[in-house]
Amino acid sequence: MEKQELVNIEFTDKIVAELMPEWKECDIDVSVLSGGITNKLYRAKCEKGDVAIRVYGDKTEMFVDRDAEASVLRQMADEKITTKLIKYLPEKHVTIIEFIPDSYTLKNPDFLKDDLRETIMEPVRRIHSSSAKIYKIFNPYKQCVKMYEILNSLNVSFPEFKIDKIIPKLQLLMEKINIPENKYVITHNDLLAENFILVNEKHRDKFEKPLYIIDWEYAGMGPKYYDIADMFQEILVPRDVELKIVESYCEGKNFEETLFYCDMFKPFPDIYWFIWSLIQLTVSKIKFDYYTYGKVKYDNAVNNFEFLKKEYKIPNL
Repeated sequence: MEKQELVNIEFTDKIVAELMPEWKECDIDVSVLSGGITNKLYRAKCEKGDVAIRVYGDKTEMFVDRDAEASVLRQMADEKITTKLIKYLPEKHVTIIEFIPDSYTLKNPDFLKDDLRETIMEPVRRIHSSSAKIYKIFNPYKQCVKMYEILNSLNVSFPEFKIDKIIPKLQLLMEKINIPENKYVITHNDLLAENFILVNEKHRDKFEKPLYIIDWEYAGMGPKYYDIADMFQEILVPRDVELKIVESYCEGKNFEETLFYCDMFKPFPDIYWFIWSLIQLTVSKIKFDYYTYGKVKYDNAVNNFEFLKKEYKIPNL
């Protein structure tokens, strides 16, 4: 079976048996998982196991390094931050991981809850303090520029957005941030609520941790503050809750410095995902309103430039 075919055809138990020949004689149940806007996601289970299968979307290799993703999945599973990597099948455009049954996928309002805050931030701290390393460097400014170059290579035009004027603003912020790449740590780089999986209370004894973080496609060695900024731009909580989250994350140490860097990085993920959405709008066959998604990100970034200009007296933003 050609590797590009799986994303375009109906996913069946026979396909699962091809991917998992050790399940061939089993009665396999296959269901579609929601949430994928780049890839297609399925759950497959039988008496031998329960897995989530990611089938890569068309042309995702433009911005996803699958070997790096597999490497970080193995290391983060060892750290009990994500679930076990069952199979990495790049020749078929497939990654298979352990599925957590009877669990709860977080939603944005969950980040408002005081009783969940430490449960959420504890694994984020452990990501950033991990000794794990991969070869992929995630420099937020360079990644935005790379995305812009990919978009330009597709020969499409979106004149309603002033991207050429945004990139210099990111460069200005990056110069002020001034964190050298040799200080980068493992970062997830896509900490939206749906990537936090909370194990339901009655099954806590079956898992070593109460919460796991999934979807490591964009992980790399990056500035830890970008991860928090990216999370803020996804969950969109009020400022007072942002302050509580930062306080929980840094455990009362270097709070002002941590908050400053998190604030400074806020425009970067919005611009990254904005340009990503325009690329997806151009190349993806998955039905999703990428344009509206991207416009929201763009508008958020513009608002954050204004915030930084006023809050930290940064001119030329």
